[in-house]
Amino acid sequence: MTFYESTPGGTIRPTNAGEPKLDHLYQEVILDHNRKPRNFKELSHPTQYSHGVNPLCGDNYHLYLQVDGSGKIQDVGFQGSGCAISKASASIMTTLIKDRGVQDAAKLKEYVLQLLTQDQVPADVRENTGRMAIFEGVKEFPVRVKCATLIWHALADALKDAGGKA
Repeated sequence: MTFYESTPGGTIRPTNAGEPKLDHLYQEVILDHNRKPRNFKELSHPTQYSHGVNPLCGDNYHLYLQVDGSGKIQDVGFQGSGCAISKASASIMTTLIKDRGVQDAAKLKEYVLQLLTQDQVPADVRENTGRMAIFEGVKEFPVRVKCATLIWHALADALKDAGGKA
């Protein structure tokens, strides 16, 4: 597989010795989660639910959570449609919050929203976002920030009545 880069002059050329750059690896993770989203399912009896829509671009997702009596997210699913960034963000989010407490999930949501929306992000915030750190570059494209954050805002809504500070 050959990877390409754009030079400062705008010329497209192969990267050094075909070695993938970090950006390419990030792109591959996003494309993988878009093609094969994890937890892309509707839960039959969710305890928490939210619907996130971005009418400007058409991203539209339903988020389902199964939270037990102790506040642990036992299962999570999402369904809907949208761009690769929104679907990958949703897919990765579900893998990160499953089997976590609602308060941990709410804290993760805060970290991710900081990472994606603030210019200066403390190292501890970046470290605590897990695989969502690959989306940090999206803030260079303000219209795409809404794509990456849509499902996280839906999570905040779903967690409101689940005992987590969303």
